[in-house]
Amino acid sequence: MIEFLKFLKGYVCIRVSGFSPERFMNLCGNRNILLWNIRKEEDVYYMCLSIAGFYRLKPIVKKTGTKVAIVKRCGLPFFMPGMWKRKIFILGFLLAAAFWFQTSRYIWAIEIQGNFMITEDIMMDFLAENQVFTGMKKGKLNIEELEQNIRKEFYQVTWTSAKLEGTKLTIQIKENDLLDMEEAGKREDAMTASNLVAEQDGTVVSMIVREGVPQVTIGQEIKKGDVLVTGNVPVYQEDGTIRKYRYCNADADIVVQHVLPVKETLSLYYEKKNYTGREKKQYYLELFGKTIRFGKNKEPFRSCDSIESRNQLQLLRDFYLPVIYGNRTYREYYVEERKYTNEESKALIQDEYKKIVESLEEKGVQIIEKNVKIETNDLKWVLSGELTVQEKTGKNVAIEEQIFTDAEQSGEEVTEDE
Repeated sequence: MIEFLKFLKGYVCIRVSGFSPERFMNLCGNRNILLWNIRKEEDVYYMCLSIAGFYRLKPIVKKTGTKVAIVKRCGLPFFMPGMWKRKIFILGFLLAAAFWFQTSRYIWAIEIQGNFMITEDIMMDFLAENQVFTGMKKGKLNIEELEQNIRKEFYQVTWTSAKLEGTKLTIQIKENDLLDMEEAGKREDAMTASNLVAEQDGTVVSMIVREGVPQVTIGQEIKKGDVLVTGNVPVYQEDGTIRKYRYCNADADIVVQHVLPVKETLSLYYEKKNYTGREKKQYYLELFGKTIRFGKNKEPFRSCDSIESRNQLQLLRDFYLPVIYGNRTYREYYVEERKYTNEESKALIQDEYKKIVESLEEKGVQIIEKNVKIETNDLKWVLSGELTVQEKTGKNVAIEEQIFTDAEQSGEEVTEDE
């Protein structure tokens, strides 16, 4: 802070030589003239003092017989006169200040933190739908409303915080790691009466019904779309007739056995990329969303890969500008057709089959029997067959409440249990 004040008021660096420089410095101290950065080189002293102090040196110099020479002028008073002569520089400085002020009113960078299940692309699409995007005015952003919309749209989000610093919007979210899509579906289904409907063909091998009326039995063949458990629960009168229906969300664990076809194909021939070592770079600049490319606007090689480097101009920690610069590196290659050996082909096709089995097991599917074979010809390897599996089935489908027709015709009051 002191250095900044010295810069504003201005100061000079002087060289003091002659008969008695030490007496010169003592007299400056007696007359409250501040000296700093004092250093001695042989018989000469160098020091700094304020402009006002410099104008008070004449009687001291005359009294001590020393010689004083200005070595350097520092500070704003010496800087500004030269600046006014450079009109183009001043104009550029004013334009830069105006650009800085104008761009500071907008959001030029959005960062998402804490997301794992929700990808950044999904979140950015959601923000765009809610009119939150890079280039929008800060004044149009309602942070509280944005936080509420995020929690409402994404069931995984248990906590969110949006923070606007400089020209950067930072959205921090916390996801519930224990909550999966199946649980979210159950939450949604629980809001209305529903039936439990089969998701595939098969034979029922076990069932445990917790809520609703079962419509199938163990050993029964079912088709996709069949109602397994209905959410219409009849309430009977003393004479055995139905008085009304109670509606619920059908809930049951039903396991079916069915045959799952498996088929994987692997071509014996594949294409291998061989890089030549030739590379070319193309640079580009983006200003307010408009892209300016330097050089030819096309790929330099017939066959090539590209790697892009992209950077956004940042003046301060959270002050981003609508200026993006970068380059794209193209690497040339040529394609060579090759053929797998028998050992390689068999290992690859077996690896694909292993991935299928592991994927089913991760989903809780139990494999009862495997009937798979591997065949080959001059062009490809084919793995085909069937897996007999047992897995849980049933998804909740909302139903419309249907009141028993006879009760309506008899004029009885029909109500729904809450």
